[in-house]
Amino acid sequence: MISKVVCQRVLEKAMSTGADFAEIYCEDKTSNSINMIGGKIDNSLTNRNKGAGIRIFTGVRSVYAYGNDTTEKGLLSLAEKVSASLGDDKNLVLDIVLDERTVEIINPIPLPLADGQIKEKIDAIKNSYHGAKNFSSEISQVSAGLGDSFKTVLIANTEGLYVTDSASYIRMRISAIASNGTENQTGFIAPGAYKGMEFLSENDWKAQGEKASKQAVTMLHAIDCPAGRMPVIIGNGFGGVIFHEACGHSLEATSVAKNNSVFCGKLGEKIANTKVTAIDDGTIPNYWGSINISDEGEPSQRNVLIENGILKSYLVDKLNSRRMNMPSTGSGRRENYTYPPTSRMTNTYIDKGTDKIEDILKSVDDGLYAMSMGGGSVNPVTGEFNFAVCEGYLIKNGEVTQAVRGATLIGKGSDILMDIDMVSDDLEHAEGVCGSLSGNVNTRLGQPTIRVKEITVGGK
Repeated sequence: MISKVVCQRVLEKAMSTGADFAEIYCEDKTSNSINMIGGKIDNSLTNRNKGAGIRIFTGVRSVYAYGNDTTEKGLLSLAEKVSASLGDDKNLVLDIVLDERTVEIINPIPLPLADGQIKEKIDAIKNSYHGAKNFSSEISQVSAGLGDSFKTVLIANTEGLYVTDSASYIRMRISAIASNGTENQTGFIAPGAYKGMEFLSENDWKAQGEKASKQAVTMLHAIDCPAGRMPVIIGNGFGGVIFHEACGHSLEATSVAKNNSVFCGKLGEKIANTKVTAIDDGTIPNYWGSINISDEGEPSQRNVLIENGILKSYLVDKLNSRRMNMPSTGSGRRENYTYPPTSRMTNTYIDKGTDKIEDILKSVDDGLYAMSMGGGSVNPVTGEFNFAVCEGYLIKNGEVTQAVRGATLIGKGSDILMDIDMVSDDLEHAEGVCGSLSGNVNTRLGQPTIRVKEITVGGK
């Protein structure tokens, strides 16, 4: 990584035309992937990505540039280009002193990825594959893949920060297709964590494969979902994708600072049912979305966004903290050095409630149980969404009955928050990848089983 002396010189050059803040972000990342399809290893790839980005502020204006040359000469050249965006060199005399900070390691890695063997990875993939393939004669195709990455970063800025950190992520992806000869249905799971090789021994990969195939076979025999307005129970775990997409993004300063959110100016106001408490917490040890520090060098935080229905906080990065005149919440994140950071979620979830799932089911005479959610589309300005249900069931007289397919949930984030009237105590989380202005970042989302008293269900 880059010495403090070099960082000081680079930051001074970046500030030389009058910027009031400058930052260096240097990253060295190695990624590996192994994929299996048709019972054979299809490919095994390793990729290394190394470079640095320099950012300056003047007021609420930001300029960012990046490159692969992390030598002192290369960084000084990059800093000169960034500073030139503000005008001619004013030959400002600066005395930047950097203070090395110690990072609190909240994500211990007992078995580093570098110490593992490729055989261990392939064995886990094979167990996943065969667990899925042998689940049923109706499973026509299975693919399984393992991806992992390890990166080291250095962040220095003109506030005196000089800090280094590392991160280790690993994730399995299993996809199964069930077919009856005329139509196909897919099941998919993708568990992951901020861990090393210990992740492989902590999971029953045969059972994980069976889980993906069970979903595919269930949906192959499902009937078409009826359409209409009805009460909907949304399952725990990945069911939290609706809050993440339709509400979470609207609480990021990326939207709020530009007045592009339905929740602008509503701090302290009731925006959800009193049963709803929502949290973004990057400090949960070894969770997929956890971070030791943000990509702006700030310690990870637990941010309560909504408490008993009251809006308590937004997710704020450094630049938007200036625009909003609010403190940063340690939420500045980026995919890699080619992106400037902005406010992003980490592990975001609706907290557990006091209701019991059996009581929630009994409360519905005629509705839908959306056990597993899929992808969808969201308008971040209005919060309007459309999400697919991967695995759903009809509820009749408080009982889960026929499996249904083709269901979609259609609504508006601000409305669904108010209409959540039962929250179970079975909180679970699931892994995802979130895309926004600063690229794709690991996020974990979650919720307990919840009831939405009425929502539009798309179907037939």
